Amino acid sequence: MTEALARVRAWLAERELPALVATRPPAVAWLTGGPNPPIDRTAPFDTLWAVVTPTTALLLTTEVEYGRLIAEHPDPDSELRAVPWYDPAAPAVAAARFTGHDPALIASDGHPAFGVDATDDLVALRLALTPGEQDALRALGTDATAAVEDALDDWRPGDRDRDVQAAIAAGVERAGADAPVLIVGGDERLRHRHPLAVGAPLHRTVMAVLVARRGGLHVALTRFAGDAPDRTAVRAIEAEALAASRPGRSYGDALTALDRAYTAAGHPGGWRQHYQGGPIGYAQREFEIAPGQTDSRWYRQPIALGHALAWNPSLPGGAKAEDTYLLTDAGPERVTTAPPVVDRPATTERSVTE
Repeated sequence: MTEALARVRAWLAERELPALVATRPPAVAWLTGGPNPPIDRTAPFDTLWAVVTPTTALLLTTEVEYGRLIAEHPDPDSELRAVPWYDPAAPAVAAARFTGHDPALIASDGHPAFGVDATDDLVALRLALTPGEQDALRALGTDATAAVEDALDDWRPGDRDRDVQAAIAAGVERAGADAPVLIVGGDERLRHRHPLAVGAPLHRTVMAVLVARRGGLHVALTRFAGDAPDRTAVRAIEAEALAASRPGRSYGDALTALDRAYTAAGHPGGWRQHYQGGPIGYAQREFEIAPGQTDSRWYRQPIALGHALAWNPSLPGGAKAEDTYLLTDAGPERVTTAPPVVDRPATTERSVTE
């Protein structure tokens, strides 16, 4: 939490604000190191809140979660207090009381009880992952890739898409993660960009798309098994987007390169048919942006070392490329790589393609 606290406190000083209250899972996980996986994975607000002032920090949770958090995840940088679970106003009241300021003057990640919406600024503050966060992302990338590739290795023609999906989900959960996005489909249904599992048997081709989350961090990847579509063009598009994603340039520059790559591949404007990905980290994509959206603040957002990226070009017929990369001094480092085969369950034949 120390580095995140320092960034927030510098931001508070710059904006001349008295406090920040983080209430949603991405910001809370960033500020706390992710000790509290979402209990309700659909809930917009976390059961743990983080209150940051220029000199102090407080964590707020419900009386239901207090005992577990204080016993299993003590935080030396901040105090933990409990509020009644049955009083929906209690966390906001306790947060404002701790800061000693009118809620209208306090910043938050979009909670209606506070007057300053800092959602986008918090995203910008957390884009550059610390060395510890980068190591955690690498470990998650390895585990997520193994979950997908092991399940696809076990696929046999005729297996149902839902059974392949269940195997991937089991591998993800076994690794202490969860899957905000999990798509498995194949054969003629690859004509859809998102062929969600419907219980259909897969005879020729399987595509699996996974976004895995652990400790608040996310990685994304796509893999195929069987008779995979030709992905020469989408890989070239991904390569151009990655080449343009370097320090000193902006995300607008990267998207311009992606647009040109679609044209060079013979598919001008092809990006309009599917979301193209982008920065990943404490959200499955930290922000959404498309080529030409020059009015967006993210179009001008500088790219920096420590950013994580997952570009996602696709073309009709099922061709798709997606992996998660860290921007390092040596260039983009792919983190969605499986552990060595010697460390994985033996399979009769390696069928997975990236």
